[in-house]
Amino acid sequence: MNLNQEYDAIVVGTGITGGWAAKELCENGLKTLVLERGPMVEHIKDYKTMNDDVWDYELKGELSKEDKKKYHKQSRIGWAPKEDVKHFFVNDLDHPYVETKRFDWIRGYHIGGRSLTWGRQSYRWSDLDFEANKKDGIGVDWPVRYKDISPWYDKVEEYIGVSGQNLGLKHLPDGKFQPPMELNCVEQELQKVIPEKFDDGRLLTIGRVAHITDNKANIEGRQPCQYRNRCWRGCPFGGYFSSNSSTLPAAERTGNMTLRPNSIVYEVIYDDVAKKATGVKIIDAVTNEKLELNAKIIFLCASAMASVGILLQSKSERFPNGLGNDSDALGRGIMDHHYQLGASAKVDGHLDRYYKGRRPNGFYIPRFVNLDEKTKRKDYIRGFGYQGSASRENWTNAIAEMGYGANLKESILKPGEWQIGATGFGEFLPYDDNRVTLSKTEKDKWGLPQLDFDVEFKENEYNMREDIKKEIAAIFEAAGFKDIAVYDKATGPGLGIHEMGGARMGKDPKTSIVNNNNQIHSVPNVYVTDGAFMSSSSCVNPSLTYMAFTARAANHAAEQFKLGKFA
Repeated sequence: MNLNQEYDAIVVGTGITGGWAAKELCENGLKTLVLERGPMVEHIKDYKTMNDDVWDYELKGELSKEDKKKYHKQSRIGWAPKEDVKHFFVNDLDHPYVETKRFDWIRGYHIGGRSLTWGRQSYRWSDLDFEANKKDGIGVDWPVRYKDISPWYDKVEEYIGVSGQNLGLKHLPDGKFQPPMELNCVEQELQKVIPEKFDDGRLLTIGRVAHITDNKANIEGRQPCQYRNRCWRGCPFGGYFSSNSSTLPAAERTGNMTLRPNSIVYEVIYDDVAKKATGVKIIDAVTNEKLELNAKIIFLCASAMASVGILLQSKSERFPNGLGNDSDALGRGIMDHHYQLGASAKVDGHLDRYYKGRRPNGFYIPRFVNLDEKTKRKDYIRGFGYQGSASRENWTNAIAEMGYGANLKESILKPGEWQIGATGFGEFLPYDDNRVTLSKTEKDKWGLPQLDFDVEFKENEYNMREDIKKEIAAIFEAAGFKDIAVYDKATGPGLGIHEMGGARMGKDPKTSIVNNNNQIHSVPNVYVTDGAFMSSSSCVNPSLTYMAFTARAANHAAEQFKLGKFA
């Protein structure tokens, strides 16, 4: 690359949103520099554990004592990192952060980011979500509604390949789906029982997941899912969507992308005279060399907390408290989803039934509380859904955020009785005092200030957690399942790996950071399109929404660029 070149755009990050920003900008003809703080990971070539089995590892996949020290915070997730996937998670000794209150920050720094290890569950928001803050008088009102984002959901779903079932639910909009994966016999039984036993509209469906299931589909050379359930290692078939298998190659094919790994962006450069951003400052992660790279447009897609950290470090005479931070909203309103609570149970019968393959997906029970007066709860607002699975081994196998499961040999040679389980994912409210700041004393190995998390669950969240446990137990009991065991593991926010907020979207520059097009209000040539822009959290997995907003913002930026607005 030419260090003196001024690019049309710089994209910071190569994960779910960075890949989409790169693709859309490059396909619109913009010469785009894509920066990633971690090393190169080339599709297929660098999926070094993609075909391994647990017996290929000395400790059957478990980390050594030395590695457990390196991944002491990443290991809070439980299901990772293990030996087969540790290279896709950060070394906590090299990447520390401060916890004024416990915050479980699970990260991966490499080309593709967490698009290689995400859970792939893909759900649309509805106006119930976009209007919630205004209705409840909490946080700031979203400046967009479902109709504004719907066509971009269409675009993203059709491109990445989302399998699922249309349900006709107003609060969980239908999408452009490939054929749904199949529920197994126990899940079908539960699907039948739920509407018979409950009159509040609750139901069960197969998860909507970013896996190609149509054997006739040909999405940029990707192939259908092979039901290996080794997705977190990198899929050599491209069966599930990742930046590496999809959007980054699309950007590369245009000839407009320059990709630079090992580039730690720590500041967006602001020109006080021109009153715009002119580029970014980076540290080369290998050589420690400091460089300045120039562009007319900046897209921050580094992941929510990392992007907030970059903005907080981007100080100038005009912005002494961080780029675009006229409102003092930067770093505030940090959210996640409830996680690691739910229930499991045993299921009698069906011992003559089994299933084929390792389905990388489970069932989904959409939100059924606080939808109307009939379903209103008195102790909390907003809602939750469940992800789960039934199996003849460990039900957590099919929950992307949970785990590897029971002994493989046992599950093949001697299937046990049927088991079922479900985990609740609930909404987290956007409190201003749940915030991240820059530490005044602690720095990382590159001399950059560490992020300091002061985030906690509050009364609404704790009350919701109680209902999450109660309702899933009631569902299993109504189905006649046995030995129901409710669980609620001690966690901090962050463990859902759906951290968001900190540069919220809003109409008013006095209370928000970015506008309805994801532009920083006071620096419109800087776009923030990862989870940092979220003004509320809904209860569904957020990545599909990040991608839709990113595609929309990138096309807006390209239009503005062609009109000469960023000259």
